[in-house]
Amino acid sequence: MDEMVLTWDIIRRTIEVLWLINNGFAIWTVFRSRRDIASTWAWLLVLFIFPYVGFIAYLIVGRQLSHDDIFSMRHETRIVRDKFLKKQSRLLKNHRLLPEPSRHMMERMLATALLNNSSTPLTFDNHVKVFVDGHKKFAALIKDIDAAQKVVSLEYYTFYADQLGKRVLAALERAASRGVKVRVLYDASGSHGTRPQFFDHLRELGGQAQPFVSAPAHWFMTPRLNYHLHRKIVVIDHQIGYIGGFNIGDQYLGLSLKFGYWRDTHLRINGQAALVMEVRFIMDWNTSCRRSKLPIYSLDHELAQFDLHPASNDPDEVPMQIVSSGPDNSEFAIRRGYQQLISEARHYLYIQTPYLIPEPPVLEALVIAAKSGVDVRVMFPSMPDHPFVYRASEYYAKFLVKQGVRVYKYDNGFIHAKTMVADDKISSVGSANMDYRSFSLNFEVNAFTYHYGLAEELRAAFEHDLDQSTELSPEYFDSQTRWRKFKQYFSRLLSPIL
Repeated sequence: MDEMVLTWDIIRRTIEVLWLINNGFAIWTVFRSRRDIASTWAWLLVLFIFPYVGFIAYLIVGRQLSHDDIFSMRHETRIVRDKFLKKQSRLLKNHRLLPEPSRHMMERMLATALLNNSSTPLTFDNHVKVFVDGHKKFAALIKDIDAAQKVVSLEYYTFYADQLGKRVLAALERAASRGVKVRVLYDASGSHGTRPQFFDHLRELGGQAQPFVSAPAHWFMTPRLNYHLHRKIVVIDHQIGYIGGFNIGDQYLGLSLKFGYWRDTHLRINGQAALVMEVRFIMDWNTSCRRSKLPIYSLDHELAQFDLHPASNDPDEVPMQIVSSGPDNSEFAIRRGYQQLISEARHYLYIQTPYLIPEPPVLEALVIAAKSGVDVRVMFPSMPDHPFVYRASEYYAKFLVKQGVRVYKYDNGFIHAKTMVADDKISSVGSANMDYRSFSLNFEVNAFTYHYGLAEELRAAFEHDLDQSTELSPEYFDSQTRWRKFKQYFSRLLSPIL
Protein backbone atom coordinates (compact mmCIF):
# COMPACT_ATOMS: atom_id res chain seq x y z
CA MET A 1 0.00 0.00 0.00
CA ASP A 2 2.85 2.36 0.92
CA GLU A 3 4.53 1.60 -2.42
CA MET A 4 1.34 2.50 -4.31
CA VAL A 5 1.04 5.78 -2.39
CA LEU A 6 4.68 6.53 -3.11
CA THR A 7 4.17 5.78 -6.81
CA TRP A 8 1.15 8.08 -7.05
CA ASP A 9 3.05 10.77 -5.17
CA ILE A 10 5.91 10.54 -7.67
CA ILE A 11 3.45 10.73 -10.59
CA ARG A 12 1.71 13.74 -9.02
CA ARG A 13 4.99 15.56 -8.43
CA THR A 14 6.16 14.74 -11.95
CA ILE A 15 2.95 16.18 -13.41
CA GLU A 16 3.36 19.31 -11.26
CA VAL A 17 6.95 19.77 -12.42
CA LEU A 18 5.98 19.25 -16.06
CA TRP A 19 3.11 21.72 -15.62
CA LEU A 20 5.49 24.33 -14.20
CA ILE A 21 7.96 23.68 -17.02
CA ASN A 22 5.11 24.00 -19.56
CA ASN A 23 4.02 27.34 -18.09
CA GLY A 24 7.58 28.62 -17.98
CA PHE A 25 8.21 27.65 -21.58
CA ALA A 26 4.82 29.06 -22.59
CA ILE A 27 5.70 32.48 -21.19
CA TRP A 28 9.22 32.41 -22.65
CA THR A 29 8.07 31.15 -26.07
CA VAL A 30 5.32 33.72 -26.54
CA PHE A 31 7.14 36.76 -25.20
CA ARG A 32 10.42 36.10 -27.00
CA SER A 33 8.72 37.06 -30.28
CA ARG A 34 7.28 40.49 -30.95
CA ARG A 35 3.49 40.20 -31.21
CA ASP A 36 0.48 42.38 -30.67
CA ILE A 37 -1.23 42.09 -27.30
CA ALA A 38 -4.25 40.16 -28.59
CA SER A 39 -2.08 37.47 -30.22
CA THR A 40 0.09 37.18 -27.11
CA TRP A 41 -2.90 36.54 -24.83
CA ALA A 42 -4.48 34.15 -27.32
CA TRP A 43 -1.34 32.01 -27.42
CA LEU A 44 -0.98 32.06 -23.65
CA LEU A 45 -4.58 30.86 -23.42
CA VAL A 46 -3.87 27.95 -25.76
CA LEU A 47 -0.59 26.98 -24.06
CA PHE A 48 -2.04 27.13 -20.54
CA ILE A 49 -5.37 25.40 -21.23
CA PHE A 50 -3.86 22.70 -23.47
CA PRO A 51 -0.45 21.92 -21.94
CA TYR A 52 2.01 19.96 -24.08
CA VAL A 53 -0.47 19.72 -26.95
CA GLY A 54 -0.42 23.53 -27.10
CA PHE A 55 3.30 23.48 -27.90
CA ILE A 56 2.72 21.21 -30.86
CA ALA A 57 0.03 23.61 -32.07
CA TYR A 58 2.42 26.51 -31.56
CA LEU A 59 5.17 24.83 -33.58
CA ILE A 60 2.75 24.38 -36.48
CA VAL A 61 0.76 27.61 -36.27
CA GLY A 62 2.59 30.12 -34.13
CA ARG A 63 6.21 30.05 -35.24
CA GLN A 64 7.31 33.28 -36.84
CA LEU A 65 9.66 33.70 -39.76
CA SER A 66 13.34 33.63 -38.94
CA HIS A 67 15.30 36.84 -38.54
CA ASP A 68 17.26 35.90 -41.70
CA ASP A 69 14.06 35.62 -43.72
CA ILE A 70 12.76 38.94 -42.42
CA PHE A 71 16.12 40.58 -43.11
CA SER A 72 16.09 39.24 -46.68
CA MET A 73 12.57 40.60 -47.28
CA ARG A 74 13.45 44.00 -45.88
CA HIS A 75 16.61 44.04 -47.98
CA GLU A 76 14.51 43.59 -51.12
CA THR A 77 12.19 46.37 -49.93
CA ARG A 78 15.14 48.70 -49.43
CA ILE A 79 16.30 48.00 -52.98
CA VAL A 80 12.89 49.00 -54.30
CA ARG A 81 12.75 52.07 -52.10
CA ASP A 82 16.21 53.18 -53.20
CA LYS A 83 15.53 52.68 -56.91
CA PHE A 84 11.87 52.37 -57.74
CA LEU A 85 10.29 54.65 -55.15
CA LYS A 86 12.83 57.44 -55.52
CA LYS A 87 11.98 57.55 -59.21
CA GLN A 88 8.31 57.71 -58.29
CA SER A 89 8.96 60.70 -56.04
CA ARG A 90 10.70 62.55 -58.85
CA LEU A 91 7.87 61.80 -61.26
CA LEU A 92 5.25 62.90 -58.75
CA LYS A 93 6.91 66.30 -58.56
CA ASN A 94 6.57 66.70 -62.33
CA HIS A 95 2.99 65.48 -62.78
CA ARG A 96 -0.33 66.12 -61.08
CA LEU A 97 -1.19 62.46 -60.85
CA LEU A 98 -3.88 62.60 -58.20
CA PRO A 99 -7.42 63.69 -59.03
CA GLU A 100 -8.48 67.23 -58.25
CA PRO A 101 -9.64 67.48 -54.60
CA SER A 102 -12.68 69.56 -55.43
CA ARG A 103 -14.09 66.85 -57.73
CA HIS A 104 -12.92 63.58 -56.17
CA MET A 105 -12.07 64.20 -52.51
CA MET A 106 -12.89 60.61 -51.49
CA GLU A 107 -10.62 59.07 -54.12
CA ARG A 108 -7.84 61.58 -53.54
CA MET A 109 -7.72 60.99 -49.77
CA LEU A 110 -7.52 57.19 -50.13
CA ALA A 111 -4.96 57.39 -52.95
CA THR A 112 -2.82 59.76 -50.88
CA ALA A 113 -3.08 57.56 -47.78
CA LEU A 114 -2.02 54.46 -49.72
CA LEU A 115 0.78 56.37 -51.42
CA ASN A 116 2.16 57.57 -48.09
CA ASN A 117 1.52 54.31 -46.24
CA SER A 118 2.70 51.76 -48.78
CA SER A 119 4.64 53.86 -51.30
CA THR A 120 2.55 52.51 -54.14
CA PRO A 121 2.06 54.72 -57.21
CA LEU A 122 -1.28 55.60 -58.73
CA THR A 123 -1.34 54.35 -62.33
CA PHE A 124 -3.95 55.33 -64.91
CA ASP A 125 -3.52 53.58 -68.25
CA ASN A 126 -5.23 50.36 -67.12
CA HIS A 127 -8.06 48.51 -68.85
CA VAL A 128 -9.75 45.96 -66.60
CA LYS A 129 -11.91 42.89 -67.09
CA VAL A 130 -13.72 41.30 -64.13
CA PHE A 131 -14.02 37.52 -63.71
CA VAL A 132 -16.43 35.94 -61.22
CA ASP A 133 -16.28 32.42 -62.68
CA GLY A 134 -13.22 30.18 -62.57
CA HIS A 135 -13.74 28.55 -65.96
CA LYS A 136 -13.71 31.91 -67.75
CA LYS A 137 -10.83 33.27 -65.72
CA PHE A 138 -8.49 30.35 -66.36
CA ALA A 139 -9.49 30.09 -70.02
CA ALA A 140 -8.42 33.73 -70.43
CA LEU A 141 -5.23 33.19 -68.42
CA ILE A 142 -4.14 30.17 -70.47
CA LYS A 143 -4.91 32.08 -73.68
CA ASP A 144 -2.70 34.96 -72.53
CA ILE A 145 0.11 32.59 -71.54
CA ASP A 146 -0.07 30.96 -74.97
CA ALA A 147 0.31 34.42 -76.54
CA ALA A 148 3.27 35.43 -74.33
CA GLN A 149 6.41 36.51 -76.18
CA LYS A 150 8.87 37.60 -73.47
CA VAL A 151 8.15 36.63 -69.87
CA VAL A 152 5.52 35.02 -67.64
CA SER A 153 5.77 35.58 -63.88
CA LEU A 154 3.27 33.54 -61.86
CA GLU A 155 2.82 33.68 -58.08
CA TYR A 156 0.10 31.68 -56.27
CA TYR A 157 -0.73 30.52 -52.78
CA THR A 158 -2.14 27.31 -54.24
CA PHE A 159 -0.86 25.49 -57.32
CA TYR A 160 -2.35 22.01 -57.12
CA ALA A 161 -1.11 19.13 -59.26
CA ASP A 162 -4.65 18.30 -60.38
CA GLN A 163 -6.35 18.68 -63.75
CA LEU A 164 -6.44 22.48 -63.74
CA GLY A 165 -2.91 22.62 -62.37
CA LYS A 166 -1.72 20.40 -65.20
CA ARG A 167 -3.51 22.58 -67.77
CA VAL A 168 -1.83 25.74 -66.48
CA LEU A 169 1.53 23.97 -66.23
CA ALA A 170 1.18 22.73 -69.83
CA ALA A 171 0.62 26.32 -70.98
CA LEU A 172 3.72 27.42 -69.05
CA GLU A 173 5.72 24.59 -70.63
CA ARG A 174 4.57 25.61 -74.11
CA ALA A 175 5.69 29.16 -73.37
CA ALA A 176 9.07 28.00 -72.10
CA SER A 177 9.57 25.85 -75.20
CA ARG A 178 9.08 29.03 -77.31
CA GLY A 179 11.89 30.73 -75.42
CA VAL A 180 9.65 32.73 -73.06
CA LYS A 181 11.17 33.34 -69.63
CA VAL A 182 8.84 31.50 -67.21
CA ARG A 183 9.06 31.95 -63.43
CA VAL A 184 6.74 30.22 -60.95
CA LEU A 185 6.57 31.03 -57.24
CA TYR A 186 4.19 29.04 -55.05
CA ASP A 187 3.46 28.51 -51.38
CA ALA A 188 4.43 24.99 -50.30
CA SER A 189 1.76 24.79 -47.60
CA GLY A 190 -1.02 26.20 -49.77
CA SER A 191 0.01 23.81 -52.54
CA HIS A 192 -0.07 20.80 -50.25
CA GLY A 193 0.52 17.63 -52.23
CA THR A 194 2.33 19.36 -55.09
CA ARG A 195 5.89 18.07 -55.09
CA PRO A 196 8.84 19.98 -56.58
CA GLN A 197 9.08 17.25 -59.23
CA PHE A 198 5.78 18.50 -60.65
CA PHE A 199 7.75 21.32 -62.29
CA ASP A 200 10.69 19.19 -63.52
CA HIS A 201 9.71 19.26 -67.20
CA LEU A 202 9.20 23.01 -67.02
CA ARG A 203 12.73 23.31 -65.67
CA GLU A 204 14.06 21.07 -68.46
CA LEU A 205 12.54 23.52 -70.95
CA GLY A 206 14.31 26.45 -69.29
CA GLY A 207 11.59 27.59 -66.90
CA GLN A 208 12.08 28.17 -63.19
CA ALA A 209 9.94 27.25 -60.19
CA GLN A 210 10.49 27.50 -56.46
CA PRO A 211 8.51 27.59 -53.20
CA PHE A 212 8.17 30.82 -51.22
CA VAL A 213 10.70 31.46 -48.48
CA SER A 214 8.23 30.54 -45.70
CA ALA A 215 8.53 26.85 -46.64
CA PRO A 216 10.57 24.78 -44.12
CA ALA A 217 14.26 24.79 -45.03
CA HIS A 218 14.54 21.04 -44.34
CA TRP A 219 12.13 18.14 -44.67
CA PHE A 220 12.34 17.25 -40.95
CA MET A 221 11.23 20.68 -39.76
CA THR A 222 7.70 21.23 -38.51
CA PRO A 223 5.49 22.88 -41.15
CA ARG A 224 4.34 26.43 -40.52
CA LEU A 225 0.70 27.42 -41.03
CA ASN A 226 1.27 31.17 -40.80
CA TYR A 227 3.43 33.67 -42.70
CA HIS A 228 2.54 32.31 -46.10
CA LEU A 229 2.48 33.68 -49.59
CA HIS A 230 -1.25 34.27 -50.01
CA ARG A 231 -0.89 36.47 -53.10
CA LYS A 232 -2.31 35.52 -56.50
CA ILE A 233 -0.37 37.33 -59.22
CA VAL A 234 0.37 36.67 -62.87
CA VAL A 235 2.24 39.14 -65.09
CA ILE A 236 2.71 38.50 -68.81
CA ASP A 237 5.13 40.47 -71.01
CA HIS A 238 5.26 43.33 -68.45
CA GLN A 239 1.81 44.46 -69.64
CA ILE A 240 -0.95 42.01 -68.70
CA GLY A 241 -1.64 41.21 -65.06
CA TYR A 242 -4.05 39.01 -63.09
CA ILE A 243 -4.91 39.69 -59.46
CA GLY A 244 -7.69 38.48 -57.17
CA GLY A 245 -8.91 35.50 -55.17
CA PHE A 246 -8.75 32.47 -57.49
CA ASN A 247 -6.04 29.88 -56.83
CA ILE A 248 -4.99 27.12 -59.21
CA GLY A 249 -6.92 23.94 -58.47
CA ASP A 250 -10.00 22.02 -59.54
CA GLN A 251 -12.05 23.22 -56.55
CA TYR A 252 -11.75 26.78 -57.90
CA LEU A 253 -13.65 25.60 -60.95
CA GLY A 254 -16.48 24.40 -58.72
CA LEU A 255 -15.51 20.74 -59.09
CA SER A 256 -15.31 20.02 -55.36
CA LEU A 257 -18.04 17.79 -53.92
CA LYS A 258 -17.63 19.51 -50.56
CA PHE A 259 -17.93 23.14 -51.69
CA GLY A 260 -19.84 22.92 -54.97
CA TYR A 261 -19.94 26.10 -57.03
CA TRP A 262 -16.97 28.35 -56.30
CA ARG A 263 -17.74 32.07 -56.39
CA ASP A 264 -14.67 34.30 -56.55
CA THR A 265 -13.53 37.59 -58.08
CA HIS A 266 -10.43 38.23 -60.18
CA LEU A 267 -9.22 41.09 -62.36
CA ARG A 268 -7.37 41.00 -65.67
CA ILE A 269 -5.40 44.23 -66.07
CA ASN A 270 -3.84 45.52 -69.26
CA GLY A 271 -1.67 48.49 -68.38
CA GLN A 272 0.95 49.96 -66.14
CA ALA A 273 -0.41 48.46 -62.92
CA ALA A 274 0.82 45.10 -64.25
CA LEU A 275 4.36 46.48 -64.10
CA VAL A 276 3.90 47.37 -60.43
CA MET A 277 2.68 43.81 -59.85
CA GLU A 278 5.82 42.52 -61.53
CA VAL A 279 7.96 44.56 -59.15
CA ARG A 280 6.11 42.85 -56.29
CA PHE A 281 6.77 39.46 -57.87
CA ILE A 282 10.49 40.11 -58.27
CA MET A 283 10.79 41.18 -54.65
CA ASP A 284 9.13 37.93 -53.53
CA TRP A 285 11.20 35.90 -55.98
CA ASN A 286 14.54 37.36 -54.90
CA THR A 287 13.66 36.84 -51.24
CA SER A 288 13.07 33.14 -51.90
CA CYS A 289 16.22 32.72 -53.99
CA ARG A 290 18.40 32.80 -50.89
CA ARG A 291 17.46 29.16 -50.28
CA SER A 292 16.93 27.83 -53.80
CA LYS A 293 20.09 29.34 -55.34
CA LEU A 294 18.09 30.40 -58.40
CA PRO A 295 19.10 33.64 -60.18
CA ILE A 296 18.22 36.96 -58.56
CA TYR A 297 16.63 39.48 -60.91
CA SER A 298 17.22 43.21 -60.88
CA LEU A 299 14.50 45.80 -61.33
CA ASP A 300 16.41 47.72 -63.99
CA HIS A 301 14.19 46.55 -66.86
CA GLU A 302 11.00 47.38 -64.98
CA LEU A 303 12.33 50.76 -63.88
CA ALA A 304 13.30 51.63 -67.44
CA GLN A 305 9.72 51.06 -68.61
CA PHE A 306 8.01 52.77 -65.71
CA ASP A 307 6.97 56.33 -66.52
CA LEU A 308 4.07 57.80 -64.59
CA HIS A 309 1.84 60.16 -66.48
CA PRO A 310 -1.44 61.95 -65.75
CA ALA A 311 -4.82 60.52 -66.57
CA SER A 312 -6.04 60.77 -70.15
CA ASN A 313 -9.56 61.50 -71.35
CA ASP A 314 -10.23 57.80 -72.02
CA PRO A 315 -13.26 56.96 -69.83
CA ASP A 316 -12.35 53.27 -69.86
CA GLU A 317 -8.97 53.81 -68.18
CA VAL A 318 -9.01 52.65 -64.56
CA PRO A 319 -6.85 54.51 -62.02
CA MET A 320 -5.34 51.87 -59.76
CA GLN A 321 -2.90 51.24 -56.93
CA ILE A 322 -1.38 47.82 -56.26
CA VAL A 323 -1.03 47.54 -52.47
CA SER A 324 0.81 44.75 -50.70
CA SER A 325 1.30 43.93 -47.03
CA GLY A 326 2.87 41.22 -44.91
CA PRO A 327 4.53 40.33 -41.61
CA ASP A 328 7.85 41.72 -42.85
CA ASN A 329 6.65 45.25 -42.05
CA SER A 330 4.37 47.05 -39.61
CA GLU A 331 2.56 49.35 -42.04
CA PHE A 332 -0.59 47.18 -42.37
CA ALA A 333 -1.18 48.88 -45.72
CA ILE A 334 -4.18 46.80 -46.84
CA ARG A 335 -5.89 46.90 -43.47
CA ARG A 336 -5.45 50.66 -43.30
CA GLY A 337 -6.69 50.93 -46.86
CA TYR A 338 -9.82 49.02 -45.84
CA GLN A 339 -10.29 51.31 -42.84
CA GLN A 340 -9.97 54.41 -45.00
CA LEU A 341 -12.36 53.07 -47.61
CA ILE A 342 -14.94 52.15 -44.96
CA SER A 343 -14.66 55.52 -43.21
CA GLU A 344 -15.11 57.47 -46.45
CA ALA A 345 -18.23 55.66 -47.64
CA ARG A 346 -21.28 57.93 -47.59
CA HIS A 347 -24.07 55.98 -49.28
CA TYR A 348 -23.28 52.27 -49.43
CA LEU A 349 -20.49 49.81 -48.68
CA TYR A 350 -20.60 46.22 -49.95
CA ILE A 351 -18.09 43.62 -48.72
CA GLN A 352 -17.54 40.00 -49.70
CA THR A 353 -15.14 37.83 -47.71
CA PRO A 354 -14.84 34.11 -46.95
CA TYR A 355 -13.69 34.86 -43.39
CA LEU A 356 -15.23 37.54 -41.23
CA ILE A 357 -12.84 38.09 -38.31
CA PRO A 358 -12.02 41.82 -38.50
CA GLU A 359 -9.45 43.41 -36.23
CA PRO A 360 -10.85 45.99 -33.76
CA PRO A 361 -10.05 49.09 -35.89
CA VAL A 362 -11.87 47.62 -38.92
CA LEU A 363 -14.73 46.38 -36.77
CA GLU A 364 -15.18 49.84 -35.27
CA ALA A 365 -15.06 51.46 -38.72
CA LEU A 366 -17.86 49.17 -39.91
CA VAL A 367 -20.01 49.95 -36.87
CA ILE A 368 -19.44 53.71 -37.21
CA ALA A 369 -20.36 53.59 -40.90
CA ALA A 370 -23.58 51.69 -40.18
CA LYS A 371 -24.49 53.99 -37.29
CA SER A 372 -23.89 56.97 -39.61
CA GLY A 373 -26.56 55.80 -42.04
CA VAL A 374 -24.33 54.10 -44.62
CA ASP A 375 -25.89 50.98 -46.15
CA VAL A 376 -23.24 48.51 -44.99
CA ARG A 377 -23.66 44.94 -46.24
CA VAL A 378 -21.33 41.98 -45.70
CA MET A 379 -21.54 38.59 -47.41
CA PHE A 380 -19.73 35.44 -46.27
CA PRO A 381 -20.16 31.69 -46.92
CA SER A 382 -22.95 29.51 -45.61
CA MET A 383 -20.53 26.64 -44.99
CA PRO A 384 -17.18 26.33 -43.19
CA ASP A 385 -13.86 25.29 -44.65
CA HIS A 386 -12.16 25.80 -41.25
CA PRO A 387 -14.40 25.04 -38.22
CA PHE A 388 -12.88 27.46 -35.68
CA VAL A 389 -12.60 30.21 -38.29
CA TYR A 390 -16.23 29.81 -39.32
CA ARG A 391 -17.53 29.88 -35.74
CA ALA A 392 -15.52 33.03 -35.09
CA SER A 393 -16.98 34.50 -38.30
CA GLU A 394 -20.47 33.72 -36.99
CA TYR A 395 -19.68 35.50 -33.74
CA TYR A 396 -18.65 38.68 -35.54
CA ALA A 397 -21.58 38.40 -37.93
CA LYS A 398 -23.95 38.34 -34.95
CA PHE A 399 -22.21 41.35 -33.43
CA LEU A 400 -22.39 43.36 -36.67
CA VAL A 401 -26.07 42.52 -37.22
CA LYS A 402 -26.89 43.89 -33.79
CA GLN A 403 -24.99 47.08 -34.70
CA GLY A 404 -27.02 47.70 -37.85
CA VAL A 405 -24.83 46.02 -40.48
CA ARG A 406 -26.73 43.78 -42.91
CA VAL A 407 -25.02 40.39 -43.10
CA TYR A 408 -25.77 37.63 -45.62
CA LYS A 409 -24.86 33.97 -46.02
CA TYR A 410 -24.09 32.98 -49.61
CA ASP A 411 -26.08 29.80 -50.30
CA ASN A 412 -25.01 28.90 -53.85
CA GLY A 413 -21.78 27.06 -52.98
CA PHE A 414 -18.73 28.74 -51.45
CA ILE A 415 -17.92 32.44 -51.78
CA HIS A 416 -14.19 33.13 -51.74
CA ALA A 417 -14.21 36.67 -53.18
CA LYS A 418 -12.31 39.40 -51.32
CA THR A 419 -13.99 42.55 -52.57
CA MET A 420 -15.06 45.90 -51.22
CA VAL A 421 -16.95 48.59 -53.16
CA ALA A 422 -18.31 51.95 -52.01
CA ASP A 423 -20.54 54.63 -53.54
CA ASP A 424 -19.89 53.55 -57.17
CA LYS A 425 -16.48 55.22 -56.82
CA ILE A 426 -13.88 53.08 -55.08
CA SER A 427 -13.31 49.34 -54.98
CA SER A 428 -10.76 46.81 -53.82
CA VAL A 429 -10.14 43.33 -55.24
CA GLY A 430 -7.34 41.06 -54.16
CA SER A 431 -6.17 38.24 -51.91
CA ALA A 432 -6.75 39.80 -48.47
CA ASN A 433 -9.61 38.43 -46.40
CA MET A 434 -11.37 40.35 -43.64
CA ASP A 435 -9.39 38.64 -40.87
CA TYR A 436 -6.32 38.78 -38.65
CA ARG A 437 -4.42 36.31 -40.81
CA SER A 438 -4.62 38.47 -43.93
CA PHE A 439 -3.99 41.71 -42.03
CA SER A 440 -1.01 40.51 -39.98
CA LEU A 441 0.14 36.93 -40.64
CA ASN A 442 0.26 36.36 -44.41
CA PHE A 443 1.64 38.13 -47.47
CA GLU A 444 -1.20 39.72 -49.44
CA VAL A 445 -1.79 42.00 -52.41
CA ASN A 446 -4.88 44.01 -53.45
CA ALA A 447 -5.81 46.34 -56.29
CA PHE A 448 -7.48 49.54 -55.07
CA THR A 449 -9.31 51.14 -58.00
CA TYR A 450 -10.95 54.51 -58.61
CA HIS A 451 -13.41 54.11 -61.48
CA TYR A 452 -17.19 54.47 -61.65
CA GLY A 453 -17.73 51.77 -64.27
CA LEU A 454 -15.68 49.14 -62.44
CA ALA A 455 -17.30 49.98 -59.10
CA GLU A 456 -20.75 49.69 -60.67
CA GLU A 457 -19.85 46.29 -62.15
CA LEU A 458 -18.67 44.98 -58.77
CA ARG A 459 -21.79 46.39 -57.09
CA ALA A 460 -23.98 44.63 -59.67
CA ALA A 461 -22.15 41.34 -59.02
CA PHE A 462 -22.80 41.73 -55.29
CA GLU A 463 -26.48 42.47 -55.85
CA HIS A 464 -26.76 39.43 -58.14
CA ASP A 465 -25.32 37.30 -55.34
CA LEU A 466 -27.95 38.68 -52.95
CA ASP A 467 -30.55 36.71 -54.90
CA GLN A 468 -28.72 33.54 -53.84
CA SER A 469 -28.11 34.53 -50.23
CA THR A 470 -29.95 34.61 -46.91
CA GLU A 471 -29.96 37.72 -44.74
CA LEU A 472 -29.18 36.98 -41.11
CA SER A 473 -31.37 38.47 -38.40
CA PRO A 474 -30.95 38.77 -34.62
CA GLU A 475 -33.62 36.07 -34.30
CA TYR A 476 -31.50 33.72 -36.44
CA PHE A 477 -28.65 33.92 -33.95
CA ASP A 478 -30.89 33.88 -30.87
CA SER A 479 -32.40 30.58 -32.00
CA GLN A 480 -29.03 28.80 -32.17
CA THR A 481 -28.17 26.13 -29.60
CA ARG A 482 -26.11 26.94 -26.53
CA TRP A 483 -23.36 24.60 -27.74
CA ARG A 484 -23.08 26.47 -31.03
CA LYS A 485 -22.99 29.82 -29.21
CA PHE A 486 -20.26 28.48 -26.93
CA LYS A 487 -18.18 27.44 -29.94
CA GLN A 488 -18.63 30.91 -31.40
CA TYR A 489 -17.52 32.64 -28.19
CA PHE A 490 -14.58 30.28 -27.70
CA SER A 491 -13.45 30.63 -31.32
CA ARG A 492 -13.66 34.38 -30.99
CA LEU A 493 -11.05 34.21 -28.17
CA LEU A 494 -8.69 32.55 -30.66
CA SER A 495 -9.35 35.15 -33.39
CA PRO A 496 -5.86 36.71 -33.33
CA ILE A 497 -4.21 33.37 -34.16
CA LEU A 498 -6.79 31.75 -36.46
